[in-house]
Amino acid sequence: MTSKLSLYSQLARPFTLLPPLLGIVSGAVCAFGSVHNPDPARQLTTPVVLTVILGSLCASFMNAASNAINQIYDLEIDRLNKPNRPLVTGALSLREAWIFTWIFYALALIPTWLVVPHPYDTLQQKLTAPLSEHVTFFIYLAGLLFTFVYSAPGLGRTKIRGMLANLTIAIPRGVLLKVAGWAMVAHVTYTEPWYIGGVIGFFLVGAASTKDFADMEGDRAGGCRTLPIVYGVKKAAWIMAPFFVLPWLLLPLGAHTPDPQNPQHAILTGNPLLLTILGVLFTLWGAYTVYLLVRDPKSLTETENHPSWKHMYLMMMGAQVGLALAYMF
Repeated sequence: MTSKLSLYSQLARPFTLLPPLLGIVSGAVCAFGSVHNPDPARQLTTPVVLTVILGSLCASFMNAASNAINQIYDLEIDRLNKPNRPLVTGALSLREAWIFTWIFYALALIPTWLVVPHPYDTLQQKLTAPLSEHVTFFIYLAGLLFTFVYSAPGLGRTKIRGMLANLTIAIPRGVLLKVAGWAMVAHVTYTEPWYIGGVIGFFLVGAASTKDFADMEGDRAGGCRTLPIVYGVKKAAWIMAPFFVLPWLLLPLGAHTPDPQNPQHAILTGNPLLLTILGVLFTLWGAYTVYLLVRDPKSLTETENHPSWKHMYLMMMGAQVGLALAYMF
């Protein structure tokens, strides 16, 4: 008999928790290595490390809650697409799933009130910092709301609304995730964190549809208008193609374009050579993934984890590591 812990693990889908954790850590490292680091000494102090650890754990908790609520609202769709999931089999009840969801939303959101950048380093200083310093808390709150907008019928359920669904994924998991990580170390009133988040968000606008091909039967029955359902498998693959390639060209562009707020330095203040190499490598990787997408689009519908889906996840995680390295050296 499957243990409850294993069932809740299936609800949380642990593999999907790594990209947001990496995204937060990467965003924080980028802020630490940027010219916008508020600590002139650039010391990797214990408060900075603990703040980033707390924020990254909260990001993983948020993703676990998001996965659970998606399964709650997609129960009928999953009866066709994912018949072995614990809510479909009845191994977990809806009540148990809701309790899990709200516990993890609380674990994800409440502690982020303590995620405040330098010079608010002590617990007392973080608790009593001005409201404007608690940016991370409000970004996480926005991320929570996005998960409901994506899944809940009463709030629009953008999951069924074609490209709007992709945007509802790309904004919190691409743009806001990087900005939240940045906000743990530095202020977000600069072009740089939003530019970095925009690159990842731009990628996800198209890449998020990779998962939709294998789910067409259940999505169609559930009224979801995903790209492959609306445009057909072949055309949808070509619509997605530019989003795997073009975003990465923005990295070398940002590394060599003056910042409109301060033309004395570029928009991206990491190592320009490493950012350029990263952009070129990921453009080539994206082109290869496009090749996998378009060479046989029909195969996308025949397996749950098509190679292009795996490459999408690997590109997400690789980009987070690459960006962090570009700001460390």
